[in-house]
Amino acid sequence: MEGKDLWFRYEKDLPDVVKGANIKLYKGEFFCLLGGNGTGKSTTLSLLCRLRKPYRGKILLEGKDIRRYKDQELFRGFLGVLPQNPQSLFVKKTVEEELYEMVGGFKEKKNEDYHLSMDKKEAVAGIAELTHLQGLMHRHPYDLSGGEQQRLALAKILLLRPKLLLMDEPTKGLDSYFKKEFADILASLKAEGVSIFMISHDIEFCASYADRCGLFFDGGIVASGTPKEFFPGNNFYTTAANRMARKYAPDAVTGKDVVACLNR
Repeated sequence: MEGKDLWFRYEKDLPDVVKGANIKLYKGEFFCLLGGNGTGKSTTLSLLCRLRKPYRGKILLEGKDIRRYKDQELFRGFLGVLPQNPQSLFVKKTVEEELYEMVGGFKEKKNEDYHLSMDKKEAVAGIAELTHLQGLMHRHPYDLSGGEQQRLALAKILLLRPKLLLMDEPTKGLDSYFKKEFADILASLKAEGVSIFMISHDIEFCASYADRCGLFFDGGIVASGTPKEFFPGNNFYTTAANRMARKYAPDAVTGKDVVACLNR
């Protein structure tokens, strides 16, 4: 995926929110975009998933302009979008029904919503296992905890088999245990070649698991690099470990880095 010279404003007489932004995401890469509230990160994500259109610039998916994709082609097997509020994806009375909704219902007959060779039951069971929903299948989605709702929303999106996954604050409300589980799920997706773009304020998570991080400021990405390049020396967007150990281990980003430096 590549966004070239993207410009966007909500109204003609309002100031630009996105100003010449350039974004590139490689196959199998996990990219985290950080930045302050109101800087335009979520607006940029809405451009990347064609929810909104830039008035200048273009977005390429596998070299093809995103405007040339039909909705069915774009959102079935290519692009998956996990919104900040997982409840916006819930339309059924049970977790099981939510999952089967994404594959065209319970009947095994193939249709335009499901054309894989494996049975729907097998696909749903596999996603439920991956996202640890097996014991929640008959619960109402609104009765789940915040973390469980995030897992259900992710499971629904993954049933679309996306090559590119866009996420807005997916670790918000997750406890530390499931953050690790969530990171493992993302690692599994990366191993299958899925590219992941995540907007986040969760600096520690990004530092621990991202391949690259970027800082969004004044309408565009002003800095990017691997966590080891991005966080050291950054006075505002950096980790607690880097702040505390900077004097003695300036390149340390995570707690593990600090321990490694101490053991040298």
